[in-house]
Amino acid sequence: MSVAKPLNIMAISGSLRIDSSNTSILKFLQSIVPQHNFWLYDGLDKLPHFNPALDNEHPPIEIQNLRKAITEADGIIICTPEYAFGVPGSLKNMLDWTVSSGSLVDKPVALITASSVGESAHASLLKTLEVLTANIVKGGTLLIPFIRAKMNAENQITDEQTEQNVQNVLKALLAAIAQS
Repeated sequence: MSVAKPLNIMAISGSLRIDSSNTSILKFLQSIVPQHNFWLYDGLDKLPHFNPALDNEHPPIEIQNLRKAITEADGIIICTPEYAFGVPGSLKNMLDWTVSSGSLVDKPVALITASSVGESAHASLLKTLEVLTANIVKGGTLLIPFIRAKMNAENQITDEQTEQNVQNVLKALLAAIAQS
């Protein structure tokens, strides 16, 4: 009997805080799929500000590494807060660096926005991912308002429905990858 090869899932937290709810959600998802190579991208804060003049055949090494990681990933899951009713600047900066490379074209992507409200950032990110022609997977988007009320002091999800919804997003991503 053949064993399916482990999938390479790149997880991106839109928050740079060490104790971020969003990073905790991604770590929870990582813990439930030990059979896959589910890893958290840790270079968001190291990326230079997007500059079209530097986006050429030899972009900065951090950008080369980012694009390589995206290309090698079978799928991507983003979990982000909303800052001032918008997308966190570091996450938007990262996405801007992918425009000319086309690294997200047809890449299966799931999106979770977990914040106090989150509607504006969620809608904006979905639009950005559409423009980048990412494959936003069916059933692979989730808006979790009032996230702090759904987690305990150890950043563990305490709301059963939220936990199930988060798991469903991951299942949708894995299913989309299997079909691609």
